[in-house]
Amino acid sequence: MTDLTTDVLEELRRIARKDLEYAGSISLEQSLKADLQLDSMSMIIVAVGLENRFRVKLQEEDAGALTTVNDLVQLVCRRVSEGAAT
Repeated sequence: MTDLTTDVLEELRRIARKDLEYAGSISLEQSLKADLQLDSMSMIIVAVGLENRFRVKLQEEDAGALTTVNDLVQLVCRRVSEGAAT
């Protein structure tokens, strides 16, 4: 796992604990909906938190392809890389 992947996962855990009051553990293979019980409002809270922390923009159309925590973490990592390349 890269440092950025670890940072994104840790930030996701922080957002879940602080903003969503999620007390469980979070790992890359978990489902965003089934395991973490994230609904559309929760996903917005997570997305805004990650956007603010990593200075990226997550698109609404990206949400349809996200099923696991890893999908979300990798999306944020890609957006950070794209931003660094410009």
